[in-house]
Amino acid sequence: MSGSAQGSRFKAEAKRYMKEIILIKNGELALKGLNRCTFEDILVKNIKRRLSDLGAVTVKKSQSTIYIEPNDDDFDFAEALERVSLIFGIAGFSRACVCEKDINDILTKSVDYLKESLENVKTFKVEAKRADKRFPLTSPEICRELGGKLLSAYPHLKVDVHNPDRTIYVEIRDYAAYVRAEQITGAGGLPVGTAGNASILISGGIDSPVAAWTMAKRGLRLNAIHFASPPYTSKRAEMKVRTLLSKVARYSGCINFAIVPFTEIQDEIAEHCPEEYFTLIMRRMMMRISERLALKSGSLALITGESLGQVASQTLPALVTTDSVVNMPVLRPLIGMDKEEIVRISRNIDTFETSILPYEDCCTVFTPKHPKTRPTLELCEKAEQNLDIERLIEKAISETEYSYID
Repeated sequence: MSGSAQGSRFKAEAKRYMKEIILIKNGELALKGLNRCTFEDILVKNIKRRLSDLGAVTVKKSQSTIYIEPNDDDFDFAEALERVSLIFGIAGFSRACVCEKDINDILTKSVDYLKESLENVKTFKVEAKRADKRFPLTSPEICRELGGKLLSAYPHLKVDVHNPDRTIYVEIRDYAAYVRAEQITGAGGLPVGTAGNASILISGGIDSPVAAWTMAKRGLRLNAIHFASPPYTSKRAEMKVRTLLSKVARYSGCINFAIVPFTEIQDEIAEHCPEEYFTLIMRRMMMRISERLALKSGSLALITGESLGQVASQTLPALVTTDSVVNMPVLRPLIGMDKEEIVRISRNIDTFETSILPYEDCCTVFTPKHPKTRPTLELCEKAEQNLDIERLIEKAISETEYSYID
């Protein structure tokens, strides 16, 4: 389900009952051993940052769970649910009702709080987790008490402990009890910022936004580099890229964005280099410039959206000649994916419809009729020997424009 579709569902369902909070389960972070606290602290900071404009809220962690607790009635609970669903590092989350650690309070509040969750189902079961062993009832006793109360309140229900339509969860923790219905699947992955910084070469196509999203999901904080070639490319092409980055930023958080003027370089390539090498030399120039910009921004790697064999410049020999001009690692998360897989992800993250808008990017300018598919490094270096490479790079970097996408 796309972020926009899921968000509308939250808006339709989200209501404030009594005191309601959001419980976060962080999944993969539980495997991080001694580094776990560092990962959790970064996730808490990311959550606070993403919710900071929605109203007063407390975000804290305890017992492998992160709690999001609104502090006033102006807090936009529905929007918070939507944003939480897109934050990397969250395996699942739930809306939950806060109860006193008293069985009568739990029973009373549960009947009202669970009405919406139970009205369209036929079967249910209750699961209880008693983290505070001082609570006078055992977990099976809690299940029996709440199950009986819900059966009395909602006569249409039946208990099915093996395959229920809905499972109701009760958690008895240090300071309160929490009642919740189903857990919603989160974005998964690792909190952005736990793996360092990397720079994505972003075009207006389908692949590079998916590559950016994929690496942000593994904890990388993103910087973005786009090459513009006016008048061969239009302002609408630049706006298209900004829109794509804003969609990725819903997951990754703020992205530093650099726009590199590339017209002069492409004109020089067209004038001084063999046509069959146009795309390869263009890519080599992009990589040289991107590495220098990446170093300035603190990035430790470059990211591209290339898929092996998808086009002539993405054959293995072509990729080898492209990578030879840089020293930092080049991450290609889509390298083994076919187009159908990439398109499926782009639809899920809501970038596909923007990516297919008919505004050309500089990668489609001066495309040779018969590009080299099996180039050698020696021949590539010979083909670009008439370029003043260092002058072109320095000029492009000096004229690069910077902004932020959030």
